[in-house]
Amino acid sequence: MVANSISQLTARAQFPALGSDFIFLENAGGSQLPRCVIDAMASFMVESYVQTTAGYPASDRATEIGEQAHRVSEVLVGAEDAGKVILGASTTQLMVMLASCFSQILKPGDEVIVSVANHEANAGPWARLDRFGVVVKWWGVDPETGEMRLEDLQSLLSNRTKIVAFPHTSNLLGNVVDVAAVTKMVHEVGGKVVVDGVAYASHGFMEAAKWGVDFYSYSTYKVYGPHMAALFGRFEALEELDGPNHFFVGKHEIPYKFELGSLPWEGCAGIAALPEYLKLLAGREVMDRETARLASAQMRDWEKPVTTKLLDYLASKPTVRVVGPTSGDRVPTVSFVSSRTSSPGIAAHVNKHKIGIRYGHMYSHRLTEALGVSPDTGFARVSAVHYNTVDEIERLCVLLDDVV
Repeated sequence: MVANSISQLTARAQFPALGSDFIFLENAGGSQLPRCVIDAMASFMVESYVQTTAGYPASDRATEIGEQAHRVSEVLVGAEDAGKVILGASTTQLMVMLASCFSQILKPGDEVIVSVANHEANAGPWARLDRFGVVVKWWGVDPETGEMRLEDLQSLLSNRTKIVAFPHTSNLLGNVVDVAAVTKMVHEVGGKVVVDGVAYASHGFMEAAKWGVDFYSYSTYKVYGPHMAALFGRFEALEELDGPNHFFVGKHEIPYKFELGSLPWEGCAGIAALPEYLKLLAGREVMDRETARLASAQMRDWEKPVTTKLLDYLASKPTVRVVGPTSGDRVPTVSFVSSRTSSPGIAAHVNKHKIGIRYGHMYSHRLTEALGVSPDTGFARVSAVHYNTVDEIERLCVLLDDVV
């Protein structure tokens, strides 16, 4: 356990949405908000809802909030002194923007390797580079487990490899990929890595600089914040790209050259306020890397019994196939199919009893097909985070008994 840790009950009390009798178990699609984030966004819209850099008090406050949001995101992702964070509307938007930037410097015959396990946000933008003569190679998965094998990647790498795009954690499988190992392999042939950390960020401690990644993205709305996203870029990788912003924005103005138009500053206020909750979890007074580490460790402590309870239950049902690891290092995002009831039928039965889960391919359309499941119906998915409890999983299991 984490030293000086608070109770899970105290943590749950910070989330107004958890005060109802509804159980949120679709957190991979978006987590709930602590009161400090909600209040900060509301206050901004009353006190500082103006454009930045205009030089009067409300504008000065908005400017500082935008800068704070970048700093907080950089602390959380582990940017350290290695790079900067670009903020945007979503991970999908940021990846489309990044791929567009690379389309200007990649040459016909250059190779891009894309993991089949990706959320489409980190697959489609790179696959579409084939229109520029870029060779797209697919890093496949084990058809039973969905595992991405390093030996399969090794066979695809060459001296023409420029980018390898893969997920830190699949939003279907809940697995955890060794990012540092993949990055080392890719860098040995001179390529760059683009990592989708969306499904990992709300569960694990991000260490972008330590892992050596070139780009790492996560969605802030799945990490107890507003509907925005953050993209870490290593300085050397960002410098070689021309950003899509206006012609008068300088090449060295990072992140501004990548941030089109105005950011949603009220969302930045929410990101800037999130440390108040993380400090509470960590039992610390300041927001720094150690606070981020302790808060993450506390979250994982509360997640482990929830994950074990759900996986043990599903393993006891012969009609159920769980994809992804059933033990070891994984996050509490669990996808399964049943031979007794369709995935839409499972989700509908659970949802009508005030427990929110989801069914479908979860934007991992290619992975769903690779696992031999129709994307039209896909998987039933239960995705917990640290504020979910074993009691909530037990209530879910009672309902699943009716359908699996």
